[in-house]
Amino acid sequence: MLDMRWIRAEPETLDRALARRGAEPASASILALDERRRTAQTTFQEVQSRRRDLSKQIGQAKAKGENASDLMAEVEGLKDQISAAEADERAAATEIDALLSTLPNVLDDDVPDGLSEAENVEIRRVGEPPEFAFEPKDHVALGDGVGGMNFESASKLSGARFVVMQGEIARLHRALAQFMLDLHTTEYGYTETNPPLLVRDSAMYGTGQLPKFAEDSFHTDDGFWLIPTAEVAMTNLVAGDIQAEADLPFRFVGHTACFRSEAGSAGRDTRGMIRQHQFEKVELVSITTPKASAAEHERMTGAAEEVLKRLGLAYRVLTLCAGDTGFGARKTYDLEVWLPGQNAYREISSCSNCGDFQARRMNARYKPAEGKGNIFVHTLNGSGLAVGRTLVAVLENYQQADGSIVVPEVLRPYMAGREAIGVRD
Repeated sequence: MLDMRWIRAEPETLDRALARRGAEPASASILALDERRRTAQTTFQEVQSRRRDLSKQIGQAKAKGENASDLMAEVEGLKDQISAAEADERAAATEIDALLSTLPNVLDDDVPDGLSEAENVEIRRVGEPPEFAFEPKDHVALGDGVGGMNFESASKLSGARFVVMQGEIARLHRALAQFMLDLHTTEYGYTETNPPLLVRDSAMYGTGQLPKFAEDSFHTDDGFWLIPTAEVAMTNLVAGDIQAEADLPFRFVGHTACFRSEAGSAGRDTRGMIRQHQFEKVELVSITTPKASAAEHERMTGAAEEVLKRLGLAYRVLTLCAGDTGFGARKTYDLEVWLPGQNAYREISSCSNCGDFQARRMNARYKPAEGKGNIFVHTLNGSGLAVGRTLVAVLENYQQADGSIVVPEVLRPYMAGREAIGVRD
């Protein structure tokens, strides 16, 4: 949610910020509603003041034994004006909130211009893609060879974009999540968190999924939402609260199932595990102060990168351009891992600094150690990493000519020492 005071002071800046994202200007509509609301509020206050004056005059007239019927009639007539002013103020405020809830965050100045992913800016590449003496397969073919990656059974159960994992594949998937959690908790100080998978409207609104992206999520018959990411639940842990500055930052990490209808992705990545309705992710969330949020963003991105480094996977880091940056983010880094089966880098993590955008929606604040008043916290989130996509990357990058998969060394303690899967006796 954007700051209404800032919009009043800098309406042209708002419109320029929206234009960077390819959105239409909105300041004129917002300011017109704000003027209507403030006019109604002024009318209400003036009529209330007149009513108080009349009530005092009525009391004085009665005390003197004078006829106060005209004054009383005027008071009675003011009731309708007061009700009308209250109703108009509430209606204008509701319309302002509805409009503001659809506006994206204002981007950092150093976010590159551009309207599509083709204009994202590569910052660095780490590691070299492996070279194979054979034609590398994609993860679907590899999973079929190893066994335990069953899309047909999942389709019978749930339809397209689901998978049943069993045996060695399922264990490798679990090992990846355990490794990520251990790395983030023991070396980066994140607090392991196991949040609910079902949340209320307020939680989805707080992190920006509602109302704009309702169609991208699954809703239950009794009013809950299945979380599209653990970010929703973990960020809302501070909703409505005031923290002490000395207690910040909070750093949470959660391994959860995630659910997305992916309504806007028809026809893309329909094969395999890249884009599914249900998937698992290790999510990172930080709650910090405005002064510390930029450094926290770099730290979080580094934590996600470290997973890829320890797994020995080649990847690159991009700064997303204005048009490709998510609704609630002011700046986002994407990590893209090399997938030999696609001969391309593919997204495996997005790390975003949301500034105070989500905090305003959640009313999440902190009390500074010095000075008066409370300040909105800054929130950050990132994948550390998407577990299914990391499994895809391990399968494709560590494949052998015989169809077996070498287990990366850091995962072997989680695999009972297994050095490879899919090995035929």
